[in-house]
Amino acid sequence: MKVENFVNIIGSDFYTGVPDSQLKALCNYLMDRYGIDPKHHIIAANEGNCTALAAGYHLATGKIPVVYMQNSGEGNIINPAASLLSDRVYAIPVIFIVGWRGQPGVYDEPQHVYQGEVTVRLLEDMDISAFIISKDTTDDEVVKAMEKFRKVLKAGKNVAFVMGKDALTNAPEIEYRNENTMTREEVIQHIVKASGEDPVISTTGKASRELFETRMANGQSHKYDFLTIGSMGHASSIALGVAINKPGQRIWCIDGDGAVLMHMGSLAVIGANKQKNLVHIVINNGAHETVGGMPTVAGKMDLAKIALACGYSKAISIDKIEELDKALEDVKKRTELSLIEIKCSIGARGNLGRPTIAAIENKQNFMEYLKALQ
Repeated sequence: MKVENFVNIIGSDFYTGVPDSQLKALCNYLMDRYGIDPKHHIIAANEGNCTALAAGYHLATGKIPVVYMQNSGEGNIINPAASLLSDRVYAIPVIFIVGWRGQPGVYDEPQHVYQGEVTVRLLEDMDISAFIISKDTTDDEVVKAMEKFRKVLKAGKNVAFVMGKDALTNAPEIEYRNENTMTREEVIQHIVKASGEDPVISTTGKASRELFETRMANGQSHKYDFLTIGSMGHASSIALGVAINKPGQRIWCIDGDGAVLMHMGSLAVIGANKQKNLVHIVINNGAHETVGGMPTVAGKMDLAKIALACGYSKAISIDKIEELDKALEDVKKRTELSLIEIKCSIGARGNLGRPTIAAIENKQNFMEYLKALQ
């Protein structure tokens, strides 16, 4: 169905969410109609953050908010949905729009498959009434579903539209860009050269895909890398766990701005532990690029200063290619917890591939390599 028709049927004037490629039509529509406007549209750090924002909106206005997200974000809403929104607690009505990655019967990447299987079940377990929209769902069917939902919402309960592949159409074209000149793939190629045979933990999305293809282009083994293909926001914590238990080995983490924002408390935990052999690199393009390019608030932040405030021993921010190699070589000369924020452009090769080894094989190869290290 047309995304504009869907939005009109819902009838809300406040949306908050974390972008999802399955919801690209909705995301682009909201950016075209509202942009980033705190009265109508906020892109939040994670789905729990969205849910709390929505609750605040309802408390202040009495109106019903909308939270959009990929189904991987269901885990982040469980606590606020159960202990804040629930009709057994504050009875705050919210409409969730959930992109159904890993939908049974529809091919998807391995990190989405199990999440796809339990998507509707998790909603039902949280007493959230769900209606599935596919590319064949008609406007009348959605109108009828919304009529039923209004009764549920009036009782202080929550509802969800679960969006299948290509469920929404006719979105405006939006170009997402910034003024940075370095590309992420170029940055990763330089990191690979600098890190040598050190272990690397990379974040979800295109960063891990580009790391994988860089190794292929170099004729290198993939055993050096742990590709965090899911679990957005947790790569740095995985890297900390590895670094603590391999203190004689430098460990590199390739992170992204959206991932850092999603679970920003990890910076404080890493800073408090001051693991001297950990190099934390945040490639910041100010965008949720892997799922479409919608902006993050990191484009307006100084992540290096935040890291220093959290306890990192050294943190710098760079935005020029001539600064990149110097920063990477300098960090190799130090034995202290370090962060490098690298500001880059939005965009990737159109023919960028995906890892061709299974996740379990990646884990086994990486563990065997770590075992061989001191």
